[in-house]
Amino acid sequence: MNGAAITREKEEYTAMTLKDSADAVLAGLGDIRSELEEVYKDLHAHPELGHQEHRTATRVAERLSNCGYQVHEGIGGTGVIGVLANGEGPTVLLRADMDALPVLEETGLPYASTAEATDASGRRVPVAHACGHDMHVTCLLGAARLMAAAPGAWQGTLVALFQPAEEPGDGADRMLADGLTDRVPRPDVAFAQHVLPYPAGQVGTRAGSFLSAADNVKITVHGRGAHGSAPQAAIDPVVIASMIVVRLQTIVSRELAATQPVVVTVGSVQAGSSGNVIPESAELLVNVRTYDDETRRAVLAAVRRIVDAECDASGATRAPQIEEGTRFPPTVNDDVVTREVSDAFAALFGERAVTIELQSASEDFSRIPDAFGAPYTYWALGCVDLDAYQAARQRGTVTQEIPVNHSPRFAPVLQPTLDTGVQALVTAALAHLGKPGRMSR
Repeated sequence: MNGAAITREKEEYTAMTLKDSADAVLAGLGDIRSELEEVYKDLHAHPELGHQEHRTATRVAERLSNCGYQVHEGIGGTGVIGVLANGEGPTVLLRADMDALPVLEETGLPYASTAEATDASGRRVPVAHACGHDMHVTCLLGAARLMAAAPGAWQGTLVALFQPAEEPGDGADRMLADGLTDRVPRPDVAFAQHVLPYPAGQVGTRAGSFLSAADNVKITVHGRGAHGSAPQAAIDPVVIASMIVVRLQTIVSRELAATQPVVVTVGSVQAGSSGNVIPESAELLVNVRTYDDETRRAVLAAVRRIVDAECDASGATRAPQIEEGTRFPPTVNDDVVTREVSDAFAALFGERAVTIELQSASEDFSRIPDAFGAPYTYWALGCVDLDAYQAARQRGTVTQEIPVNHSPRFAPVLQPTLDTGVQALVTAALAHLGKPGRMSR
């Protein structure tokens, strides 16, 4: 047998043994499916804002402990980690985020949230799992339980990490500041998944750049207030802010190549409180999304240049304040790890395993594997009813009809999303923890 044939046979044999391991672990999914569905509904009905995930964390810790995991609680505030050692072998980290959003749910589900909470600024706000983190938590709890119940199918160490406060962007950092890297074994590889508005049952992988970096910038421009009837006595910050909003759009359209993916969004403009009073200042909140450091620096520099120039052109009373706030890192999937996972998904899911396009959303997951120096991959989990998605696609109205993450109408269809998410986590973990057969030559 020639070398190429041996290599091909070895790859096929390894894939077969991985399938055997996955079959052994996932055989128990039917027995816990209804229980997991109830867990999901309970989490969905009881969402908690970032750094307030006390109820969620308690339930996660209890379930991990019942499965035999060594549990670490309160990491970075409300973070929970379960560690399950099962002999010699690699260490795999699986991560799920736990927090919800200040959104009033409008899904009409029988288990829809009616929760309220006090946010970080002291405001009373509605709370809903409008981004699907409740699905992430449930899928990881299911995968963790199935792995614990089938120790003969794998070997190594599994780390199940439940992260707080992904939405405000500081949950991963707080866990790391609280000694995360000293509390658990260093992972050889790390995985995470996120529900996105694609057909339920699909899993989408992508090597290299997957999610953008995001920078939040607060801009305050200063003018001179006056009566609305005497604009000649004022330096109007509303006009300055308006010109800045328009001019910022030219960064993408006139300063970057058409092939360079960048998003610049002005999400908030606040100024004044009366129609006949020209205010002293105006505030803009700007969000910038890029995929590499060079482009990020260029776009942020352009924002500063435009703001300074517009204020100078209008004779602003003093220089604008430009404050850079929360930053999300880019998510750049490791090529080798992504190929291994995508091959494993293709073997399990067949045509439901797809390659997904570049996404302009952002995440803080990558900070965790980066702190360990571990490669990672992050994939998408479809969560939209297949018939509804296909009908909207035929009409060409997907973007108009299908609710996206953070919409008050966003909620994953329970099945097959839940089963697929559990299967994906187990399969990715077993790609490294499974027991590959040995060929003798």
